[in-house]
Parts: sequence; C-alpha cells; structure tokens
Amino acid sequence: MITMLGTRDVYGKTIAEIGEENKDIIVLDADLSSSTRTSEFAKRFPHRFFNIGIAEQDMIGTSAGFAIENKIPFANTFAIFATGRAWEQIRQSICIPNLNVKIVASHGGITVGEDGASHHCIEDIALMRVLPNMTVIVPGDGYETRAAILAVVRHKGPVYIRTSREKFPVIYPEDCSFEIGKAKIHGHIGKDVTIIACGLMLHKALNAANTIRKDKIDVGVINSSTIKPLDNDTILEAASVSGALVTAEEHSIINGLGSAVAEILVENNPIPMKRVGIRDKFGMSGRPDELLEHYGLTERDIIKAVREVISMKRG
Repeated sequence: MITMLGTRDVYGKTIAEIGEENKDIIVLDADLSSSTRTSEFAKRFPHRFFNIGIAEQDMIGTSAGFAIENKIPFANTFAIFATGRAWEQIRQSICIPNLNVKIVASHGGITVGEDGASHHCIEDIALMRVLPNMTVIVPGDGYETRAAILAVVRHKGPVYIRTSREKFPVIYPEDCSFEIGKAKIHGHIGKDVTIIACGLMLHKALNAANTIRKDKIDVGVINSSTIKPLDNDTILEAASVSGALVTAEEHSIINGLGSAVAEILVENNPIPMKRVGIRDKFGMSGRPDELLEHYGLTERDIIKAVREVISMKRG
C-alpha cells in the first residue's frame, strides 16, 4: 500500500516539534496558518508565533529584525505571495545582508488546483534561485521535508523551501537524511539516460524509470531536491556516464531545475537533454490530476522525453 503524505503537513508537525527543543525558533505567518500548517506551532508557542496578517512584505521585514536579534525566523505563506509580493523585501532585507531567515512557501506549482492562475506559483524557484546568498529546496516527499527542515535550522543564511498542497507518495524512510546541496542517486546512474527530478515529480520519475526498464533501457533517477546550490559533481557524473539527461519539475522550464542543470552542462559537458515542465504558460483552474495531464507533467511525458533524448544521443 502506498503511503501518501503532504509536505506542508509534515512541515507543520516538524516545526512544532523542534520548536520545543530550540527556543530561538520564531514562526511568522501571513494570515494563512491553517493552510501553511503553522497553526500547531501557534497553539503550542503563542509567544513565539506572529500572525502579521495579509502583509507579506511586512512579514519579511519583521523576520529580518528577528534574525538580527539572533533568532531563527520561519516566514510562511503561499508561494505566490512569498516570492511575488515580497520579492523586493527578500532581496533587500534578507539576501543582501545574508540574514538567517527561512521562508517556507506552501501551495507551490499547479497542484494548487481549482485556485487557478492567480495562485499557481510556477515561477518561485526562478525568483529565488536568481538571488545571491539564497538556498532553494524542493523536498521529494514528506519525510525528506522533515529532514530538510532539521538541516535548515542548522544552516546559517537565507533559505527558501517549497511545500505542496497535495499529498503525494512517500519515497524515503521516516528517519532519512538530508544534506543541503547534495543530490540523491536512486540505485545507480543510468548508462543510457538519467532523469533528474524534484518535488512531486520525483515519484513520477521513479515510476517512469520502472516502465522504461522493461524495454531494456538502463535509466537512472536522481533527486535534486536542493536546486541551489546544485550538486554539480553528481550531475556531471550523470552526464558523463549517461550521455543524456531529462529533468522533471512542477515549475516553468524557464530558470528552474532544468535551466540550472542545462547551465552546468553547457559550460562543462554539453550532451542531449530534455526538460519536462511547464512551457511558458500560466496555470488554469482544474483538478490537480487534470492539470498535471494538461501541462505535460505525467509519467507518460517523462517516458516520451527519455525516448526522444536517447534518439538524439544515438543520432
């Protein structure tokens, strides 16, 4: 039986648990604590929880103030508001002074579903990745989310973590490890092709790989849950062994995981590559599964990209 967990749900439980141990953790929210799952922390530690209201820019500025006072602030809201409405404050007040602020943005991607284009954040990785000093993480499942939050608390500096509204399959054990900037190779690097994925696209990549292997194609899967800093060594190893790569992400193909991988390849080892992601379009209202189908984020789309990139390699 497949276990399903929401990354935002695990985050909410985790931040409340470690809040008991670490009294320096401060949690701020922009009037969305029931959705971001910070409500449990608020109940347990009301003196360390601040509902700033629908004022995301103020929330970021307040977080910067807490960081200056050697606290560890976690600022929470939907991805579209965190990275869009408050981008200038993140740049000016957090990244330029390199402050120890953690931004946890829920409802990333198109699986927000019926909320539509106004709430589908498919640009957040791009907006955060471009900022100097910012670390960007998109966990591959619920338990990796927990491990990532534990690592982030120890890390000094700005961090952006994307969580999802939808639940998706658990891949890792509950006590899994997480190292910022280190990708995870699932099994081995493929001799024919390797798929590099993040977030909910990881389990789709693993399922696609299992299907492809039935045709005697040697395919590997890498979880690149840290988008920045990217694990260049692992990616270049995959490029050298496989000679062809496919990336898969619930984000625009512009300046997301696929772009980050392409940048490394073009400067070091140009090889055939395909990107599975959202093709320069806004979202629309619909059920998450329908939207993933519409925008080409299915196992079938990954398989198609794998076959195309292998044919480019052989050509």
